[in-house]
Amino acid sequence: MPGMDPRKMQKMMNRMGIKQQEIDAIEVIIKTTDKNLIIRNPSVTKIDMMGQKTLQITGDIEEESSISEEDIKTVSEQAEVLEEEAKKALEESDGDLAEAILNLKKE
Repeated sequence: MPGMDPRKMQKMMNRMGIKQQEIDAIEVIIKTTDKNLIIRNPSVTKIDMMGQKTLQITGDIEEESSISEEDIKTVSEQAEVLEEEAKKALEESDGDLAEAILNLKKE
């Protein structure tokens, strides 16, 4: 709460059974089915409230598409290019296989 003495806040939280722990993190990565969220310079706090554990994360958030090895091989085979070229094309197309293949076949 803004303006409240941090020591008083900590005592109040202890009385309510809330424990906080700072986690010294360098980077946090959240993987979803279609992309990765990368949090750089994170501030991570673990909160235990009556047995329910949660994480509070703040920092610089970047998104990157999640490209699997299987997708790279598929594009490489279909476009008849090296896997490095297929990966680059997938990154440029934000993971869209069809677009990556078409772009490589145009070249």
